[in-house]
Amino acid sequence: MEDTDHSTTEYRLHRASGAEPSRFARIRSRWWFKLIAWAALAAGIGAFLLWFLFARGLPSVDQLKTYEPPLPTNVRSINGEPIHTFARERRVELSYDEYPPLLVRAYMSAEDKTFFQHHGVDFPGLIRAAAEGIIKGRTPRGTSTITQQVAKNLLLTNEVSYVRKIKEAILAWRIENALTKQQIMELYLNQIFLGRNAYGVEAASHAYFDKDLDQLKLSQMAYLAILPKGPANYDPERDTERALDRRNWVLGEMLKNDFITRPQYQEAVAEPLGTVSRIEQSEDDQQQVGGYFIEAVRRQLVDKFGDNSQDGPHSVYAGGLWVRSSLDPTLQKYAQEALRDGLVRYDRGRGWSGPMRQVEINDGDWQRALVGTHVGLDYRDWRPAIVISIDGGDAQIGFGDGSTGTLPRSGATMPVRGKGGAAFDALKAGDVIAVSPSGSGFSLESIPRVSGGLMVENPTSGRIMAMQGGFDSRIQSFNRAIQAQRQPGSTIKPIVYSAALEQGMTPATMIQDTTFCVYQGANLGQKCFKNFAHEGGSGAHTLRWGIEQSRNLMTVRAAAQTGMEHVVDMIQRLGVSREKYPPYLSYSLGAGETTVMRMVNAYSTLVNHGQKLTPTLIDYVQDRRGQVIWPDNWRACDGCNAPDWNGKAMPRPVSHSKQVVDPLTAYQMVHIMEGVIQRGTGVRLRSLDRPMVGKTGTTNGPTDVWFMGGTPQMIGGVYVGYDNPRNLGGYAQGSSIAVPIMKQFFEQALKDLPKVPFRAPSGIRMVKIDRRSGRPVFGVWPTDEPLAPVIWEAFKPENAPRRAARRDDDQRAAPKKAAPTRRESQGDSDFLQREGGIY
Repeated sequence: MEDTDHSTTEYRLHRASGAEPSRFARIRSRWWFKLIAWAALAAGIGAFLLWFLFARGLPSVDQLKTYEPPLPTNVRSINGEPIHTFARERRVELSYDEYPPLLVRAYMSAEDKTFFQHHGVDFPGLIRAAAEGIIKGRTPRGTSTITQQVAKNLLLTNEVSYVRKIKEAILAWRIENALTKQQIMELYLNQIFLGRNAYGVEAASHAYFDKDLDQLKLSQMAYLAILPKGPANYDPERDTERALDRRNWVLGEMLKNDFITRPQYQEAVAEPLGTVSRIEQSEDDQQQVGGYFIEAVRRQLVDKFGDNSQDGPHSVYAGGLWVRSSLDPTLQKYAQEALRDGLVRYDRGRGWSGPMRQVEINDGDWQRALVGTHVGLDYRDWRPAIVISIDGGDAQIGFGDGSTGTLPRSGATMPVRGKGGAAFDALKAGDVIAVSPSGSGFSLESIPRVSGGLMVENPTSGRIMAMQGGFDSRIQSFNRAIQAQRQPGSTIKPIVYSAALEQGMTPATMIQDTTFCVYQGANLGQKCFKNFAHEGGSGAHTLRWGIEQSRNLMTVRAAAQTGMEHVVDMIQRLGVSREKYPPYLSYSLGAGETTVMRMVNAYSTLVNHGQKLTPTLIDYVQDRRGQVIWPDNWRACDGCNAPDWNGKAMPRPVSHSKQVVDPLTAYQMVHIMEGVIQRGTGVRLRSLDRPMVGKTGTTNGPTDVWFMGGTPQMIGGVYVGYDNPRNLGGYAQGSSIAVPIMKQFFEQALKDLPKVPFRAPSGIRMVKIDRRSGRPVFGVWPTDEPLAPVIWEAFKPENAPRRAARRDDDQRAAPKKAAPTRRESQGDSDFLQREGGIY
């Protein structure tokens, strides 16, 4: 019995353990199971191969969520007005809601009519493209959805292959999972290249129609929609009919898709293309404000932020920066006109200077040859033109807008400079010249060979408000206002005398205007200095007189008495030189090299009571979101833009400038330089009838002529000279060439500004002195006459003349009258209060 029970138990266990494998074995042997298993294996291997061959290494779609397209940098003037754009890709970024609905439907009709229905891939279209590629033996083109185009443009290359198509499809699927349809369409319309250097639809609207998107007609929207397939294929100038046919096809698709009505369609197809020409666009690009100033801004931005996107997120040509510059367009216009007029005035009568450029005219396309030179000219009624041909006594010339004209021999009779002969005989086809209207034809004009630089600075902030670095930046790109290293001549003298004042001299100190010689060692021997034009000495005069009359002998004598170490130190402190000049006396007469910008800033520092100024072209830079990113730690001036006074103290930006010159010394020199305008070498400016300072300069040769000076509102400076220094002519002086240029500028720039006196710092003592002897005077009141024998002079407390006479000296010296007038009862304090007080 026990054996039987044991046997039964063993049998049941055997059956239980062997039943399941038999059932699975039977299922596994079925044909349908094998099919499923092989299909799963194939799918797994296929998925692995798809990932390994195509999906592996694809860029992440997540970057599209934070994608920022390259945007141009926009520069604004001191008033906030847009004046220039730095762009390699013209693009204006818009949000989806800012695109007109009809424009979106136009692109859908042209590129992807089911965009809002599919999930990124048009599978029927892909199959058709693959079949066409296999049958016709070519790589697949077209059929990409808008999502696929976004994937290709932003995440892939432009390679045309089956591999790229598969990658496109994978990325498109991922993009649809990551972004909304509206976000995808926004990326597409902001990114696509549409020709004429326009990226994105808003930029293309301006490039082709010179309009904002919301001003476009339906027909114009349809034209923009045909451009993604290839802007060159539908050029409105070369392929007008082809462009019209394709545009009308898009309009037909919009009608079929019920995006527009039949009347809308009929009205749109009847419209011409209505595009503006590429030539007009090129000419518009040449219209610029402050070319030299803008280029200086660009260089500074590139140094700070880099050139392109590889240099960082705030690059000039991709970062979308907003730059507030200190350029005043009105002052810039005055500065440009003044310098140009001065250069033309000096150059007139010296003969034709030759063509601005010389180019080859290929296949008779002279217009493209001219526009390709990028030569611009906006001086008066002058225009750049290209010589097309010469026939007998006439030359046919062409202009950038496609028009032509005639330059007769009678309009080009001036001699060729340095060669002789009539300029007309020197003309040849391909010459780019300057002409002006004359009768029914044109006359030849000469671009001055002499050049120069002019700059204007605010003496309280250091902001550069205008800059002209030559005749025209599109003809001569070298910026002479900041790049040209020239000898400043006598404009250095106020700085030399400032060192003398700092070391104890006064404006009334008597200095000998007599021959001054120094022994320079065995090798160099003795050096004797001379006045300008080899004028002899004239005896002892006041320091003031030495500056007003620009006497070289007095300057070197004062420098020698002061010590050249102190002089070159002052020159460096005021920023005239980066490194300290050697302590040689010749540097006191302007032998060292500097720039217009440095000299203007040095004079501005003196007007600013000796507080150091840093000349700036840029107020601040904002990123594409409006955040100020430069200068570092920039802070807005709270309350500075308040519409009205709130009764509290005026808000003022905090000044961190360094005191580089004693304020009393600085004011003494400013007060002395007012005399240069009243009765010295800058007397031509006296007719402006306002407080002004200034100093002229003429270098040996003369090779350069200068003027530096201005008012409490603005300090300007100019030099004129050849780029390769050579003699300007014996008559050339700062007073005869440079001063008239600055006078023309100031006449316009100051006409609407109030007359403001130069403010004296606290501690200055105003004393009546005899202008010639420098001695204090009592009993005589100074007048406003420029040559008055008695003037007010500025002294420091420690060296102001002390009155030793009795109190009744003035009463005995003054004429006796029955009743003293108000004028006679005034004192020094009354004078100072009337002139604005002591500050």
